[in-house]
Amino acid sequence: MSKSRIKLGAQGEDLAVDYLKKKGLTIRVRNYRKKTGEIDIIAQDGQCLVFIEVKTRKSLRFGQPYESVTLTKQAQISRVALDYITRNKLHDQPIRFDVISILLQSGGDTDINHLPNCFEAVL
Repeated sequence: MSKSRIKLGAQGEDLAVDYLKKKGLTIRVRNYRKKTGEIDIIAQDGQCLVFIEVKTRKSLRFGQPYESVTLTKQAQISRVALDYITRNKLHDQPIRFDVISILLQSGGDTDINHLPNCFEAVL
């Protein structure tokens, strides 16, 4: 992955964290990595554990950012979430999978689209 894409992703994740905190969520972990994949943000929303994928783009040339969260990506996120739940003994806690879609427009405008409970676990 190019340095510019890594920088864009990090910028999007920072914006997503700020957005989530303003919405009252508590950030538990950023960039939870395992061999099988990564979850961008793991947060707590009341009693619910939230696994969040952040997608950031500078244009709509390839569609909305959230459109890149394919069934394959959902399965990867689900497997990593299961690892996190197991390691932290959180089996009794309700969970959900969110996507935050960020479009950084020219002129400095930012469009943040939060899709809560966007998909079910895919294993």
